[in-house]
Amino acid sequence: MPDIDKMTAAVHAYVEGFAKGDPAIIAALFAEGATVEDPIGSPIRHGRAAIHEFYTESMQTGAKLTLNGPIRVGADHAAFAFSVNLHFGGSDKHVDVIDTFRFNDNNEVVEMRAFWGPGNMHGF
Repeated sequence: MPDIDKMTAAVHAYVEGFAKGDPAIIAALFAEGATVEDPIGSPIRHGRAAIHEFYTESMQTGAKLTLNGPIRVGADHAAFAFSVNLHFGGSDKHVDVIDTFRFNDNNEVVEMRAFWGPGNMHGF
C-alpha cells in the first residue's frame, strides 16, 4: 500500500514542477508504464516518455497551478482541486480542474486523470 505522506508529497511536487516550468520533475513522479488522461475523455498517453512530452507541451503556456483546498487521500488514490493560471492569447486565463492520481506500492503515480471541460475554462 502506498504511503499517505509520499502521495501527498507527490501532489506538491507536481505543483512545484509547474512552478519551475520543469516537466522532468513531473515525469519522475510517474511509473514507467503509467497513463495520463488529461482531460478526461481525451486520448490516453502511455509511458513516462509520452507523459514527459505532454507536460513539456503543457508548460509552453506558462501554466502555474494553485491548489484549491486540501489534498484528499484514500487507499491508493489522491484527489486534488486546483486552478491552472496562464497567460495565453494576450490575456490572463484560468481553468478549474480536479486531478486524481493512483499510486503503486513504490509510491509512483500509475494513473492520472484530469476532470475539466469547457465550462471550467475562464477567459478563453
